[in-house]
Amino acid sequence: MRLARAIPLALTVGATAAAAQERTRTNEITNGVGMEFVLIRPGSMVVGRFQPTCPTPPSGGPQRDPVDARARWTAEDYRRCEEMVKRDAMPGFTVRIDRPYYIGKYEVTQAEWRTVMGTNPSVFQGTKVEGDADRHPVDNVTWEDAQAFVSVLNATDTTARYRLPTEFEWEYAARAGAERDLTWAQINRQAQLALVDKGTTQPVGGKQPNAWGLYDTLGNVWEWVQDYYNEKLFADPTPPRAGTEHVLRGGSFLSDVKNTTYFTHAAGPGSGFDVGFRIVREVR
Repeated sequence: MRLARAIPLALTVGATAAAAQERTRTNEITNGVGMEFVLIRPGSMVVGRFQPTCPTPPSGGPQRDPVDARARWTAEDYRRCEEMVKRDAMPGFTVRIDRPYYIGKYEVTQAEWRTVMGTNPSVFQGTKVEGDADRHPVDNVTWEDAQAFVSVLNATDTTARYRLPTEFEWEYAARAGAERDLTWAQINRQAQLALVDKGTTQPVGGKQPNAWGLYDTLGNVWEWVQDYYNEKLFADPTPPRAGTEHVLRGGSFLSDVKNTTYFTHAAGPGSGFDVGFRIVREVR
């Protein structure tokens, strides 16, 4: 297990001011490290819904396959497609987020990691990246490394409590009220992906935010969450209490647009060099 070395952190936000700021529950707050957080209010979402569809049969006979124009669908093809849709469809389940919480506006950056931990484990730093490396997300961190960061931050900033988001908190914030996947055009506007890959991570906040003001929830680096992986495509209504790996969400700069979604999950440790995280700051 690799844990980053921790050093003391000097914070500039006083306990009284921070408490007053949270009591007003402003939409955004900034802590003494300079980390920006967005308020996520309670609500609900349907998780694990999978509803594939078949093309509409034409009135004038077989039509071209929507994927392979060289093929033509027969009446039997349409019938078999409908059977598979009924077999594979999943209704999903409702998840209620009962308490508000703040979540990182951006993925934890290399500058923030260095301020808190005194090190920089990232592969993509210095001359390996364009622009200001400090604004790139920290990468090459394990789940245990992310927990170490949270532990040091909690020990040094006693005005708040920080932690990794649960899987449901992450998905709720990333979806920002959406019930369906983004279109490819929307994904390209919001996510740092392989389509425009420059071979490295990119500075946080370089693309458009989601509807609730969060950046890079899709692409740039995979993000660790608190929960264990359940060996399935979607999360379960009750997250497992034990496991061999933890969950990664959101994809990375190596992801293809067709595989970039906030509805499914993956297991760590991933490739390492494209793995980071964002954190939650609890509302008191």
